[in-house]
This record gives sequence, structure tokens and C-alpha cells, in this order.
Amino acid sequence: MNKQSVNKLALLLTGLEQRINENKDFFIGMGAVYKSGTKDYKANIAYENGKMKVNINGNSEILEINWISARLSKFAENYDSVIVTYEERGITIIIDADNKNVRMKTKENEPEELTKTHHETAHLGNRDYLIKVGKANSLLKEIGILGDNGKIKNDMIRKYNQIDHFVELIHDMLKELAERHDTLTILDCGCGKSYLTFVLNYYIKEVLKKPCYFIGLDYSKNVIEASKRIANNLGYHNMEFKTSDIRDYNSSREIHLVISLHACDTATDEAIALAVNNKVKAMVMIPCCHRELLSQYSLKSLEPVIKHGILKARMADILTDGMRALLLEALGYKVSIVEYISPLETPKNLMLRAEKLHPFNGKSMDEYRKLKELLNINPTLERLIDRSFLQSE
Repeated sequence: MNKQSVNKLALLLTGLEQRINENKDFFIGMGAVYKSGTKDYKANIAYENGKMKVNINGNSEILEINWISARLSKFAENYDSVIVTYEERGITIIIDADNKNVRMKTKENEPEELTKTHHETAHLGNRDYLIKVGKANSLLKEIGILGDNGKIKNDMIRKYNQIDHFVELIHDMLKELAERHDTLTILDCGCGKSYLTFVLNYYIKEVLKKPCYFIGLDYSKNVIEASKRIANNLGYHNMEFKTSDIRDYNSSREIHLVISLHACDTATDEAIALAVNNKVKAMVMIPCCHRELLSQYSLKSLEPVIKHGILKARMADILTDGMRALLLEALGYKVSIVEYISPLETPKNLMLRAEKLHPFNGKSMDEYRKLKELLNINPTLERLIDRSFLQSE
């Protein structure tokens, strides 16, 4: 290739070097095919421990990222043309260079058979899914939703609807947070196998096109190892998983959103308190197993009703989430509670969404304390929150 084309190629490759530095967590790999006459010579470039492993014609070398442009363009001097392919999650960039032109094009990564997507989603309820079959096939297969035939498994249709509805319910919150922060960091408390976290990772990075980072916490070493394997299989390098009790966790990063899905009993309170104590601006909680207040609350005027055990338990569920919401409102959060899934599937179907938008609200705190006294309860959540947040500044 002539000197002019090589210089243009080097300039574009310098841009890719910068992209790798900025998007290490999303980088998949690079490749190049050099042509001389009818023969092809291939190069593969992988990211390993902060450096680039370059293999050209069977010879390997380790380079700093900022040497990639010089190395690949220098190699191009000896050939007629070259096609360089750069791939990161959701994006492929192709540079096609010869003695006449140097061209670059960008395309979104999509599976070849997107024609099936419409038929599949129509079959599932004739709605426009956010996590689409076709585009999200790798994710959906890895978390067990999609079969090898490219269709949603029959016994996973309900699960697929649940995860898509979850994203739909917090879409506006995610979009606003992603627009306010260079990289949106999300902490999943009691993450389990992290299926919804993987879905959010896909949606924020590959649909909203925003940088993101995820941290998953769970006290079970087995589920943490399972989450690490799934992340590795998907190439989701912007995730870390830690075996940790929620109460013991301290983050070295600024957290923008805390989520907790079906954390049992007061584990939900631990997740809420972690968010409050670390001044996290948003949280999404799907509580489970409301045991604490069931053994505490009493109200003489309600005895004729709650003498029935099932009614007393359901009232405890309502009181638990209602008191959580009221305390968060007192702390300046805008709170909404909605049905996440149908109560026919599970009675533990509420989602609590909260965003810190206001200063301390003394009126709501007075209401909270009066209800505490009336019901003779002492919720764990209040005891977990730093005392400085529980009083007017």
C-alpha cells in the first residue's frame, strides 16, 4: 500500500486505540486480513490484562494499546490491501484500505435471522418487547430462556414476559440515570444467579447505548461462581461478583442505582439502608417473605379481622412495604409501588421504586413515628439507617 493510504489507516487505527481505552469492559476483539495478490494473511488482536496480544501469521507479541496503530499500519506497507475489523458489545467497525481509498463503516451487531423476531414476539402476546428475540439471542440462551431452535422455551414464556416487564417498569429511571452519569453503576444486593442483572446490562449497553458497570453481592459462594461463569460466557466484562453480606459491603465506586429482587424478609431492608447510607439516588426493590412485622404489630380495633391468620399475614405484608415507603418519603425519596407481575403467579408481586428528589420531610417522619407507636412496631430498616439521615438538617 502507498504511503498516503498507510497514513490514513494509521489515523483511523489511532481512533480505535482510544476506543479500546475508553471501552475496555465492552471490547471483544480485533482482526485484520492483509491481501497480497490472491493470498490472505490474517492477524488477530485480543485484550489481556491491560495489553494487546497480537498474532500475525502465527507469530505472537504483546503490545501496549497505543502501539496497535503503528504495528498494524506498518505491516500494511507490505501488502496490497487490508480489512480491519473491530468489535465491541453491540458495535462492529470495519476499515477497508487499499492504494485508492481508506474507508470506515460502523454497524450494530445483529444476528443474521432477524426475520423470525416478529413472528416469535407476536406469538408471545403481540407486544413490542424491549429484550427482543433475535438481537438478544446470546443473552436469552445463556440464561435459559431461549432454546437452540431460536424460540422461547414453552416453560419459559412466563419468565420471558416477567423480565421484559421488569425492564419496562424501570426504563424511564434507567434512561434518566444513564443520561446524568458517564458510566451508570448498579449494585445488585442478594443477586443470586443475576439473571435480571444480565438483562439490565444488555439493555443499558446495547439498547440504550450507554456505558454501565454492575456489582453483584450474595452470601452464597455457589451462586456467585455461577454468575461469574455466565458473565464470562457472555463476554460481559463490566461486571464483578462478590461473596458478601449486604451489611458488610463497602464500594470503592460511586453507586447510582441499588436493586434487590426477592431478598428475603429484612434483607430487603439491608439493601434499602445500603442505598440510603451511601447516598444512592435511586433504588428498585421487589420484597419477599415479610416476617418481621407479623410477630410485632398489634392493633386492638383490628383484632376481629386479623384473628384469621392469613389476613394477619397479608396485613403484615402491606404494613411492611407501606412503612418502608413512608420512611423513604420522609428521607426525601419519591416513592411508587406497583405490581411487578400478576398476583395469580405469586402474592409477592410488588415493586418499590424510589428516587432521591427532595430534602428531608418532617411531616412524613412524624406520620411514620405515629404509626410505629400505634402499631407497636420497631422496623429493622430504621435501625439500619445512619441516625444523621433520620433528622432534619
